Amino acid sequence: MLSSLQSHEEEEDSTTNPTTTSFIPTPTSQYLFPTSSSPRQVLIRCAELIHHGDRPAALRIVSFLISAVSPLGDSSDRVAYHFAQALIRLIGSSNAGSSPSTSMIKCSTQLVQPAYLAFNQITPFLRFAHLTANQAILEAIDGHRGVHIIDMDSAHGFQWPPLLQAIAVHGYRGDTGPPSVRITGAGGDVNALRRTADRLHAFARSLGLPFQFNPLYLPSYNLGSSLMQLHQSSSSTENGEVLIVNCVLFMHKLLYGDRDERQLHEFLATVRAMGPAVVTIAERELGVASAPQDFFRVFSEALDYYTAVFEALEATVPPNSVDRREVEERWLGEEIKESLVPAGGTGGTGGMRFERWDVIMRESGFTPRRLSEYSLSQARLLLRLHYPSEGYQLHVSREGLFLGWQTRPLFSVSSWQ
Repeated sequence: MLSSLQSHEEEEDSTTNPTTTSFIPTPTSQYLFPTSSSPRQVLIRCAELIHHGDRPAALRIVSFLISAVSPLGDSSDRVAYHFAQALIRLIGSSNAGSSPSTSMIKCSTQLVQPAYLAFNQITPFLRFAHLTANQAILEAIDGHRGVHIIDMDSAHGFQWPPLLQAIAVHGYRGDTGPPSVRITGAGGDVNALRRTADRLHAFARSLGLPFQFNPLYLPSYNLGSSLMQLHQSSSSTENGEVLIVNCVLFMHKLLYGDRDERQLHEFLATVRAMGPAVVTIAERELGVASAPQDFFRVFSEALDYYTAVFEALEATVPPNSVDRREVEERWLGEEIKESLVPAGGTGGTGGMRFERWDVIMRESGFTPRRLSEYSLSQARLLLRLHYPSEGYQLHVSREGLFLGWQTRPLFSVSSWQ
């Protein structure tokens, strides 16, 4: 681990070991922070300078830092490297007078599949979210002849094969066979939605399950049009179908750019008007604000959050893992960049902790639907079988189920009606 940024004498060692680096202080850098500072302290100093408007000084420091830490080092090096990259991009975009958020969002959608697959494999977070949301759905559809699921962010459809298999095996409709399943899968990439439709139709056929997947193109930049299409999609619910709205890693996207909570409430009002039996929500436990004056608080919370995520990877995945490098560079690295944009510039992606989601859902007329003990048992089994580390922790609080690393909650899942 890079424990300080002061050693000039260690420079020779860094040429033979690519995961060990050193920082060579200059008169300017020594003036701005003590030479015994850790990478985390240097990042915090940069955030303070940005918060107070001294971006040139912050850029000088972070430029030195990024040469002193390695994306192949230990977890503290890796998280410092990606935050340094995010700060350089943020400062550069702000100096150019443009918003970095649009390019970031487009980049994320273009490169997401291999990183998403790797993230799903080497961490329990997505599986935990899918498994827990699916259990809430299974319990809601019991006794119905069919289910219509509106999936607000279908991504690559990885959530649905386990649900389809559970429905096919257990039936959930007595002796008359399994219910029909219809998914309206929303997303901003038409080609990805079509590929998802093909895969899920083929899988459902192999199970002998009555199934439809209807792609719904919802561009994130046009919320008004999206709400209209969303309402129209729910009006086609057939007799005997129970309606489910699934929002796994979707709600925070309603806070992109200059949007505020008013548009979030509009979305929830539209959902409530549909009359769903259940609304499932899964989100990161990371609050992100949109006001520039909140930058330092936002930065500090993001640094704490991703430090815990990188420490979890350090404890459970080999340091030379190709999947780990893919996840850190092309998934977590992009998340870090996006998390800093709203407070440091314009645009970007928002976020909230469960306490705020809880208030907003109740204000919008929803009541929590308690997750079953079986949901907790399944999540425990998932961790025991696939991610056997004592660092991952599960707990139930205020109607939500939380997965975290050590004492830091990282993901929450809840169910509403």
